[in-house]
Amino acid sequence: MLSMTGYGREDVQQEDLDISVEIKTINHRYLDITLHLPKALLHIEDQLKRIIQKKMKRGKITVSIYTFGQQINQKQLQTDWDLAEQYIDQLNQLKSTYQLSGDITMELLGKFPDIFYIKEHEETDSIIEKYITSALQKAVEKANQMRLNEGAELKKDLTERSKKIQNKIKQLGERRNIVIIEYQERILERINKYLENTSIYDESRLYQEIALLAEKGDISEELTRLHSHIKQFHHIIEESQPIGRKLDFIVQEINRELNTIGSKSNDTWISEQIVYLKSEAEKMKEQIQNLE
Repeated sequence: MLSMTGYGREDVQQEDLDISVEIKTINHRYLDITLHLPKALLHIEDQLKRIIQKKMKRGKITVSIYTFGQQINQKQLQTDWDLAEQYIDQLNQLKSTYQLSGDITMELLGKFPDIFYIKEHEETDSIIEKYITSALQKAVEKANQMRLNEGAELKKDLTERSKKIQNKIKQLGERRNIVIIEYQERILERINKYLENTSIYDESRLYQEIALLAEKGDISEELTRLHSHIKQFHHIIEESQPIGRKLDFIVQEINRELNTIGSKSNDTWISEQIVYLKSEAEKMKEQIQNLE
């Protein structure tokens, strides 16, 4: 089980080259990768994303790669000769047209900054790319180790809460039988009180109506489904593949059954337990949001 929250960093030092790769991950519904790269690495962006996609399936992932050293951050001062020639030609035409005096000097041309520009090294050689991809792989491994550690804590918490819910559901099942009898007795008492001054009495019809009313408050089907959901939860939580979405769906179904029981119940104790169970289920849902 992996959390979606993690951090990893890997630094590489080779002669006149320093590389630093930093990866941060937080929870997200899908896999969302953002890379911050030097211009010289843009051509391998897809390759770097594939490295991440092999190890991470969900989460908002931000990767920053920093490079230092002459091997990759080379800059050269360049002259735009064509533009310089146009400047000189236009200046000569101005002199001729308006009969101006003066020479076209370096000082004059230096006032036109667009003639000179700085060109950055736009590509990296294969060895440097190898260093960078290796550093990224190690940073991803470190982030995943953190995600794995946090995932273990989340699994422990979710397992404990699911067992509490399971035990409480068993208690609800035990209480259900008592509630049905008490409910039937209350209905019978009210009907007898209503009929005590009348001579019209159909006993078979009376018990049929009692059974129908009691069935409306019966929660046996909901309890059966809750047991099934908890069983599925315990099975899924042991899977090695990403399980966050599956568990989120299961907890939604658990909440649905709890809401139904709460609306059906006319027993104070059961109503109190449903409030507790919904609180535990909501805490589980919050934790699951951080799972891959």
